[in-house]
Amino acid sequence: MAEYRRVVRKKKKKKSVFKRMMFFLLLLLLIVGGYFAFMFVSAWQAADRSYESLERGDKSALREQAVELAKDPVSILIMGVEDYSTGGEGGRSDTLIVMTLNPKEKSMKMLSIPRDTLVDVEGHGETKITHAYSYGGKELTVQTVEDFLDIPIDYYATVNFKAFKKVIDELGGVEVNVPFDFYEKSDVTNKRIYFKEGKQTLDGEEALAYARMRKRDPRGDFGRNDRQKEIITAIIKKATTPQNILKVDDIANQISENVETNLRISEAMGFQQSYSGFKTDKIDQLKIEGEDLNLNSGYYYKPIEEKLDLVKEELQAHLEHKKVSIREGQNENPLAEEDLNSGN
Repeated sequence: MAEYRRVVRKKKKKKSVFKRMMFFLLLLLLIVGGYFAFMFVSAWQAADRSYESLERGDKSALREQAVELAKDPVSILIMGVEDYSTGGEGGRSDTLIVMTLNPKEKSMKMLSIPRDTLVDVEGHGETKITHAYSYGGKELTVQTVEDFLDIPIDYYATVNFKAFKKVIDELGGVEVNVPFDFYEKSDVTNKRIYFKEGKQTLDGEEALAYARMRKRDPRGDFGRNDRQKEIITAIIKKATTPQNILKVDDIANQISENVETNLRISEAMGFQQSYSGFKTDKIDQLKIEGEDLNLNSGYYYKPIEEKLDLVKEELQAHLEHKKVSIREGQNENPLAEEDLNSGN
């Protein structure tokens, strides 16, 4: 009988331990789940505060219908806006980078447009492309890039210096391969920041100086464009690492305060699913070839038409953009004419 009671007590003790373990696991799951839910909702609300639509609406004038980031080939224009010298008012777009994404290939093409590129800006004639932002902000800049490249710009994002630095700091810095020794002054202290040839991890302040330097680069604006694309690639690579997924809340807060975009957070979440497994070696970097042009009004960079046409065709093919509508008052697009004639 005594032996029977010992067995019963032992079984009850095991059940009690098992119950406590299950309760602890359940509590742990609730805490972790609650944390992730809170983080997700906070990130969602923060990121959605950066949403700012374009006056044209969701659809480009060069599209027949609106596209979806997760399902369709799309384009994004990143505008690096320098507005600290004007107290946050107006400013100019020192950086213009066009990215096209194709979900079937899970591939990306990236093109920098030099700030001095000679283009036609509606209502202002031929001038530097960087002036489009001064004349008409993001609206006129998007339209000018569309007209220049003959592709629709579906999404835009304006990023100021503050956002650039804070996002990189939240990611724990980015690694770059410095092409040669040089220095650039800090935007914070005005002291020189020195860069040595070779691999180096940069914080936000250093990365901004690295991306801004132009005068000490033998290739001028083109060398700077390559360094800017290198940093964007490094940000994408770093942001998709598992340890930085947990920082989504902090990063979203930084974005909401310093970035404007017509990309909704719900679309960004769909993008993450469609492009899962995306590798930065799938990023194809394109270049606009041209020649120096010195006029009385200053220096310009004039694209070589034949080379520019090849870039346009490559971007159009990546976007699967074979048929376009015509912006009111502009000449007919040859691709549209071709498609209409073929009945496609």
